[in-house]
Amino acid sequence: MNRDQKAAAIAEIATHIEQSDAVFAVDYRGITVPQAAELRARLRDADTTFRVVKNSLTERAARQAHAEALEPLLQGPTALAFVRGDAAMAAKAIADYGRAAQILPFKGGTLGAQALQAEQIVAISRLPAREVLYGQLVGVVASPVTGLVRTLSALVSGLAVALDQLREKKESGEQPAAPPEGSAEPAPAVEAHGEHDQTEPAPERPAINDNQADASAQTETDTAEATKED
Repeated sequence: MNRDQKAAAIAEIATHIEQSDAVFAVDYRGITVPQAAELRARLRDADTTFRVVKNSLTERAARQAHAEALEPLLQGPTALAFVRGDAAMAAKAIADYGRAAQILPFKGGTLGAQALQAEQIVAISRLPAREVLYGQLVGVVASPVTGLVRTLSALVSGLAVALDQLREKKESGEQPAAPPEGSAEPAPAVEAHGEHDQTEPAPERPAINDNQADASAQTETDTAEATKED
């Protein structure tokens, strides 16, 4: 490979790194050509490219793409999975295939600008696919809203039925039902006008004129003098 070819290979790998949401490095020892083709076919659903790379060129490409976290992983036979789609689906495809064939151990990788250890990629491979996660999230968010809508609908329906029944009774002239026996009835209001409003008025005394008053006084005087003489 001459200088121009190397430069073109470095630029191509750097472009793959820059355009990927995640990059997984695996040890490809033991994989056959048919197995590599089968794995590539599985990874298409996750919009992922699986490629065996030359470490020296990939190191330069990683520096060019500002993905220095990949450099320590470029030791020994290395293949890179450039993930532009569902990272969980891509990790799962590699993990499942490698487990079945006893090949393709993860070395590490990157997720965005974050460096990943091999154990973290294995953990990502156990996550549900992106569509499943979106569905679960939508279900969780929509659940309380759905309950609220149902409750409000029931209240509105009940109010409409009650108003309709009231309107029908009013149009037919039906009187409201009497309260059940034993229910408390409001006491009649009593107006307070003074302290003696609850008692009967005292009987009026007959009027006494001046002559009657003088005669009464004279009688009392004569009676008192007669008592003294005795």
